[in-house]
Amino acid sequence: MAMVSSNISDSLSHTMTDSLGDAAVHGGEHGEGNIFSELLHHVRDSKELDIPFGHITLPQFDPVTIAGISFDLSITKHVVFLWISALVLIAFAVIAARKNSKREVPTGFGNLMEVFIAFIRDEVVVPNMGSAGVRYMPYLLTTFFFVLTMNLIGLVPFGATATGNVSVTAGLAIIAFLMIQGSAIRAQGLGPYLAHLTGGVHWVLWPIMIPIEILGLFTKPFALCIRLFANMTGGHTVIVALFGLIFIFKSYLIAVGPFGFVLGIMFLELFVAVLQAYIFTMLTSLFMGLGMKAAEEHERHEEHAH
Repeated sequence: MAMVSSNISDSLSHTMTDSLGDAAVHGGEHGEGNIFSELLHHVRDSKELDIPFGHITLPQFDPVTIAGISFDLSITKHVVFLWISALVLIAFAVIAARKNSKREVPTGFGNLMEVFIAFIRDEVVVPNMGSAGVRYMPYLLTTFFFVLTMNLIGLVPFGATATGNVSVTAGLAIIAFLMIQGSAIRAQGLGPYLAHLTGGVHWVLWPIMIPIEILGLFTKPFALCIRLFANMTGGHTVIVALFGLIFIFKSYLIAVGPFGFVLGIMFLELFVAVLQAYIFTMLTSLFMGLGMKAAEEHERHEEHAH
């Protein structure tokens, strides 16, 4: 995936590094900011891959300029873990599919995957989209498991959370936007879909309503993008801040408290990883369902008119 050179998450991390570094300087000796910089290095994106015995420098390429916008196609840490998440998901999906194809009743890992699939179908897709939404199950399941895999891999030692990069969540949101609009056009037809942009008001108000309705189309994927990015970045940042207290106070007694809090937050992060994958999938299906149900309401109005 192309990474835009002006990465928002990287800017936020640099800002936090400066703030925490200033706190360390005022709380102790000069140069403590380097400690926080090293801690935040594991949170933000970088051009190096951390391994147990050092670092691996990733391949770098010259930026590509298209229409005055510069795109950095270099491979970064988040890109690597995006690929790793995709490979892990493909491997697990193939294993589960082979296990389930050999048994009439799924067991073990195949049964676990079946539970998640049945839950997404019965508790997310059908309530929000109706029976017609089952045809979009492959996309929604891929979204759920892909986001879940990226979130969980970020909790592994030396791992990185790709969903903590706004470029990654923006890519997922763009795909969701295309699916939301595509499902609405498929259900309503192009004519009724364009007509709903008027808000059903008198044509005199169209210059006001049409821009508002078009803006509303983009606020939904924007919310998906920022929600996932902020939640996955926030937890890791809190952990870094708690660890930073140890270096600020330089006391073993103080270390006991942050360590306990960090352990609790790690368990919370495990829950958040699953929750955010569910929320992203649920909201996507909800937005798709709103467009599909608009077609049913349009048909009811026509029947009442006749």
